Order: sequence, then C-alpha cells, then structure tokens
Amino acid sequence: MRTEANQDRPGSARTLPTRHQAETRDRLRRDWADKLAAAEAMVPLIGRLYRRDDIVPSVYGRPLVGQSPIAILKAHRSTRRLDDAELSVEETLAILTELDTMSLSSASVDIADLAARYRADRLGVTLREFLDDELFLARGAAASGVGGSHPVPRDVVLYGFGRIGRMLARILLERAGTHAPLALRAVVVRRRGPNDLIKRASLLRRDSIHGPFAGTISVDEEHDTITANGTLIQFISSDAPATVDYRAYGIDDAIVVDTTGRWRDAEGLGQHLLAPGASRVLLTAPGKGDVKNIVHGINHHSIGDDPVVSAASCTTNAIVPVLKAVSSAFGIVHGHVETVHSSTNDQNLVDNYHPADRRGRAAGLNLVITATGAARAAEKALPELRGRLTGNAVRVPTPNVSLAVLHLTLDRPVTRDEVNGLLRDASLTSPLRRQIDYVESPEIVSTDLLGSRRAGVVDGLATITDGSEHVVLYVWYDNESGYSRQVYRILQEMNGGRPMMLPSAQLGSVSQGHGGGPIRT
Repeated sequence: MRTEANQDRPGSARTLPTRHQAETRDRLRRDWADKLAAAEAMVPLIGRLYRRDDIVPSVYGRPLVGQSPIAILKAHRSTRRLDDAELSVEETLAILTELDTMSLSSASVDIADLAARYRADRLGVTLREFLDDELFLARGAAASGVGGSHPVPRDVVLYGFGRIGRMLARILLERAGTHAPLALRAVVVRRRGPNDLIKRASLLRRDSIHGPFAGTISVDEEHDTITANGTLIQFISSDAPATVDYRAYGIDDAIVVDTTGRWRDAEGLGQHLLAPGASRVLLTAPGKGDVKNIVHGINHHSIGDDPVVSAASCTTNAIVPVLKAVSSAFGIVHGHVETVHSSTNDQNLVDNYHPADRRGRAAGLNLVITATGAARAAEKALPELRGRLTGNAVRVPTPNVSLAVLHLTLDRPVTRDEVNGLLRDASLTSPLRRQIDYVESPEIVSTDLLGSRRAGVVDGLATITDGSEHVVLYVWYDNESGYSRQVYRILQEMNGGRPMMLPSAQLGSVSQGHGGGPIRT
C-alpha cells in the first residue's frame, strides 16, 4: 500500500515527470510559440489589406481587422466546432501573404472558407492559381477600376444616443478609415443639464456590458464635439427632428438613424426629412403602417429608394434568417416564438406606473410576461409564413443577450441531424452566413454570446426532435451587438450596397443541409 511518505519521496512518479510528460510540455510550448509568431506576422498583412485595398479578412464571419495575435488564434481555435479540423495559422498566413501581392478591390474575404475549399480541391493547382480563380470578382473589379477610386463617405447622423445609438457609434468608428463608405458626422440629443457632453462621452468610453471603447476619446465642450479615434462628431441639441439644420454643420445628403423609437410610422419619421441636409431615415425599431421592416439577408433588396425604412427588432432579426433556412428546406406549417428577453430601458427599475401591462414591476426582481410583435414582423419579412406564426415574450433580469425558442411544425418528419446540419451549413457557406451562427457546447450560457456579430446563434445541442414533423430550436442573440450589426448592414445597403463577400456563397446550401464541413460545389 502506498503511504504518504513514499508518495512524496524524491524520485517517485509524483515528483519526477516522465520523459513523455516532459516531451509533451516542450512540444506544446513550441507549437504555441510557432502559432503566436504566425499570428504576429498576420497583423501587418491584415492591416495593409484593409487600409490599402479595403479587404476585410475574416474567419467564418469573424473579422480579423484590428485584432490582437491572441484574438486571431482564438478565432482559429473556434473553427474546430464548425469544421472537421481546426484552421491552421500556417494556412491563413499563406493565404494572407498571397492576397497581399494581388490587385483586389473592396471585399470581405473569408479565409476559413477559402482554406476549406482549397483543401477539398482535387485539381492540384497552386494556392495562387486557386485564389485567382476564387477571387476573380474582386480581381475583375480592381482591373476595371471599380475599386481604384473611393467616393467621399456618406454622412450618417444618430438621432438619439442610448444603448443602440452608442453601439452603432462604436461600429461606425470601428469601420472608419481611408475607404470607409459611411462617416459618423453628428449625434442629436436632448440636453439634460451641465456636463451633458462630458457624461455622454463617458458613456461611449465605458460600458458595463460591452466593456471599454477600443480607442481614444477627447471632448471639446466649447464646440460641442467629441473626437473618437480621429473622427470628429458634432453633438446637436434638439427636441424635434425638423428643427435641425444639418447643413449648418457641413452635413448633407445624410442618413439619419432614429434610435429613439418615438416615431414609428411614415408621417412621424418623415419629420427628419424636413431637416436641411437629411435625405433618408432608418428606424431601429419595428416600423408601422407602410414603413418597410427590413431584415438584412432576407429582404434588404427591397429597400430601393424608399426614404424611410425600419430595421425591425432585435428578435425579428434573430429568428427570421433561421425561419427562412428551415422553411426553404422543410416547409413550416405553423410556429410559435417564445422569446426570453433581457430587460430594457422601457421597464421600471422599481415598481411604478407604466402604461404597458406588467412592465411597471421591478425589472431586476421579476420575470415579466409581455407581448412581442416579432411574429407579426417575421411574417412581413417572410410573406410565405403569413398567418402561421404566433409569439410571446418573457423579460428576465439580465442586462443583455436573449433567447428565442422556436416551436415549429414542418411539412415532413425530420431528424435532429438533418435540422442541425442545415443550420450549421447555413452558418458557414450559405447566403445567410452573416446572419446565422451555430454552436455546439454543453456549457454555453448567455454571457458567452456577449458581443456576437451575428443576428442569431443556433444552439445545436438544445435542438429537440422526435422523428416527427415537430422541432424545437433555441436561438441566442445579443440584442444590442448582433442587432446593431444588422442595422449597420442596412446602412451600407442604403448607401449603395455592401462590399462583395468572397468566396461566393454556395448555391442551395440553405435549402439542402449536408451536416458536414464546408463542401466544394
């Protein structure tokens, strides 16, 4: 019998590592050092591609621009849950090195997708030949001069500076640069007293949910401006949209993003168009009446020249892409959407009067059943589901990240693998890959999805099927960050379109899930 004494005796197995353990430790150290060196070598390549050519490299939708070497390695590590093998940094470095020598125009380039396609390629071509073929659209645009000259960025005004307003400001500032198509020029607020600008700058600088602002901020109270990462932002005081003269501040043909939600119909939102210098309006709440509710990835092509459009709600943006993928593949007879939503500013902190039912009760102490228009808005974005969806919501005492539970009856029986395979594929290579993310983890909780850039994240391990037509899907969504990314995408469409996304999405991948890794078509 082993005693405590001989367990600690010098030379025992407990105190002296085996040769295998020592070799394993050395190998792991070398592997990490090599990976870190490769990631460090990527940083200047990524920065140069972005600044020079407006190329945004990403790993399955996770942009690498502005990321640290450690963050780049984490993005590579995340691919193991979506692909058959983890994307190697050597593959990415080789692709970025080739991209740096190519003449390309503005595009978002998914390195992980390119690497998977190259691994699956059976033609025996070199990496450069493969990239020339896959990126011919960007090369052709550059050769024709489409990407050679960059227009003056479109002016953007934020009307309101609450949760979504500040999130949008961060995104616009993150994407500010030489080739940025959109420029944050002004923020319109109602003055609330002394040090108003100082306090608003502080709210932009520090956020209890999303953390500190990535950059520098300075305040000029004399001129009512904030400078963030080299971008001068004019703050304007007003209580009514039509009273602002944007041209007086050198702002013209601006898109005004109304983040207040005070006006929801065309007449109310049309007040913004009476302001000199404003030309279009985007509402960050569900629109009413004739105002189009746009979910990017689904019906953004219908924006057209409409002067007033809505970005719908965070819940609508989270569920509609998933519903579209499932409906296209299996058909939906009926569905019920139950959202478990974080508390919002429209609820009371303590019990007090509120015009809406139940929302007057203390948000931090209660689960609150409330109505949601997500189902009706989803039907507007997906007319084929009109009359087939119902919905309800429960507000919960968490500050951010919500969950939509979709109870669906389909046209035919399905298996869990079929449904998960479809949605996993949609997150990788389909036209909805900017909207849908997919995760399989037995330990995932809401805070793990904080900062998600996708509209919704399917929790694959939570999917329920019994081999019949009935399926239950769980879709997480960061109701601030994920939604604001969708709003930004609509802004780009209103300005003439988003940069091309390469390699091109694989046709049919939404309608036919294969359940495996990326496939070559």
